[in-house]
Amino acid sequence: MNIALMSHDSKKELMVQFCIAYCGLLAGHSLCATKTTGKLISDATGLPVSMYLSGNQGGCQQIGARIAYNEIDLVLYFCDPDDLSSQQSVNEIARLCDRYSIPFASNVATAEVLIQGLRRGDLDWRNIVNPHNH
Repeated sequence: MNIALMSHDSKKELMVQFCIAYCGLLAGHSLCATKTTGKLISDATGLPVSMYLSGNQGGCQQIGARIAYNEIDLVLYFCDPDDLSSQQSVNEIARLCDRYSIPFASNVATAEVLIQGLRRGDLDWRNIVNPHNH
């Protein structure tokens, strides 16, 4: 599966800790991220992460384009609900995920549910819908 990892500045450490906890599972998938988040994850876990621009410099739009082309299977975007300046990018990514039926988590609680579903095979339907991506 192609998994996009994104996080607001105040949630980057939480994203890194999440990826450390699930490193073994994530290693079996293709990961992409915005630049700073991707570098932190890669440095902490050793996982290969394809990196786009920083979120505020076009990285959100780059990942959004991959979602629109149905090239992403799961999005984990740890958001700071108090960072009102970043809400537009969150809303746009969430809207695209809704449009293309891409599982989306905006917090660690929902990400836990999705990652456990990924472990169990609950998201394998994405392989049927998009076999060219895997």
